[in-house]
Amino acid sequence: MDTDLHVLVSGGGIAGNAVALQLLRAGIRTTVVERASAPRPGGQAVDLRGPSREVAQRMGLIPGILTHRLDEQGMEYVDRRGRAYVRMPTEMFDGKGPVADIEITRGDLNQVLLDALTDTVGTLDYRYGEWIEAMTQDEGGVDVLFASGKRQRFGLVIGADGVHSATRRLAFGPEEQFSTYLGGYTSYFTVPAPAGIEPGWMSLHLKPRVAVGLRPDADPHTAKALVMLRVDADPALRGDVDAQQRLLRRMLADSGWLTPQILDAMVDAPDFYFDELARIDVPNLSAGRVALLGDAGYCGSPLSGMGTAMALVGAYLLAGELAAGPTDPVNALRRYETAVTPFLDKAKKLPGGGLAAMVQTTRLGSMLGRALARVMASRPLRPVMIKMMSGTDEYELPSYPADSAPTAR
Repeated sequence: MDTDLHVLVSGGGIAGNAVALQLLRAGIRTTVVERASAPRPGGQAVDLRGPSREVAQRMGLIPGILTHRLDEQGMEYVDRRGRAYVRMPTEMFDGKGPVADIEITRGDLNQVLLDALTDTVGTLDYRYGEWIEAMTQDEGGVDVLFASGKRQRFGLVIGADGVHSATRRLAFGPEEQFSTYLGGYTSYFTVPAPAGIEPGWMSLHLKPRVAVGLRPDADPHTAKALVMLRVDADPALRGDVDAQQRLLRRMLADSGWLTPQILDAMVDAPDFYFDELARIDVPNLSAGRVALLGDAGYCGSPLSGMGTAMALVGAYLLAGELAAGPTDPVNALRRYETAVTPFLDKAKKLPGGGLAAMVQTTRLGSMLGRALARVMASRPLRPVMIKMMSGTDEYELPSYPADSAPTAR
């Protein structure tokens, strides 16, 4: 492609690397900046289903994904003594239930994208330990000041830098304008696999105001802990790991099951993550020559289970529209928003009532939640569960000229 367009992608996660890959394949000069000093390994499992699986197929990512595919057999609910009272094998919902038939850790999926970037011919400038400090734009482009002090001009900037996006703040406004607190916090981290857990099964234990679970990791010697807390917002928690872990210890005290081992391992976890459950809604996904992608523009929160899907589908659509009209990127951004909005309207819906339905506040509510889990796993209601988890399957993914076989080095 004969184009002078130079695109800056802020954020080297799944959304940023996916859009960079498709831009590179379309012959568009691309720079990626990532605040972290290196790729972030591990992370929670993410799934591919419906349109996101189709995007992965079109992008040629499926062979790499299958190489790192997790052995997840299903999900079970356990009581404080570790006894399962509901078991939902993956096949119970035709691979479309809480655990999909293709699951991969977030870090492994990102590595598949990075490997594909390495194997693709094109002009790519990838910078770790770098981020945007300031930017100004005019009709012809965007002038960017980086944290390193370097200044550079780009034809377009894509903010793919997550829920707390600095790009969004600089070009669209403060985070408070777009973020809605959903009633709690979530935490993820890697722990040594406790003795006695069943390989391949995700286990979840519920108590008033708390959900704590373990799910398989790519390494059989470790597991991924996940915690959800239903609690009032506390701005002082942001960035204060000690306060975050104190809250987890207080709310998980006397939870039974494997919670003591999980809490003991939390302190030394190399990938401890804690953040509020928040929804991001930005009225317009572009402001002049700055666009938002993934969680930066449309996060339904981890409760939606669709973050990776929205990142991949959004990246595919954004790159496709830019490749179709690189000489007029502003109109390409408008077409991207038109194309992605119907998918987002479905993907951002919280299944089953969100955190309030999943994590009850009283012992009675928790007992009713157990009963509901049993009912949802019953044969008569399985079609309801499948439909609830397949809300985006009817979205018709457009095709682009760049869908042809990718160019390798």
